[in-house]
Amino acid sequence: MKPFTANVIAIINQIPEGRVMTYGQIAKAAGSPRAARQVVRILHSMSRKHRLPWHRVINAKGQIAIQDKFGALEQKSQLEVEGVEVSCKGEVDLERYQFHVSTEIDML
Repeated sequence: MKPFTANVIAIINQIPEGRVMTYGQIAKAAGSPRAARQVVRILHSMSRKHRLPWHRVINAKGQIAIQDKFGALEQKSQLEVEGVEVSCKGEVDLERYQFHVSTEIDML
């Protein structure tokens, strides 16, 4: 596994229940600020294998970005179970729910 991938997995696993991070935020914390799409790919291909809390990752606008209607409803439901308020448009208040990793990835 490449270091960036391992860092992304470690960061996603740090997101606490009831909080969210953005794809870009995770990419930056993992050492590659322009790799938000790679974070999407990692989530898509490794969420099940590594039991990642994929539902806690949203886009930079604070929106659920999953195009599949079932997947978007599943993400919304899981976030709401954890206490995150999600609007009917799939939006989350980042000021209220965004998680910030406390240390640089080198500490992981």
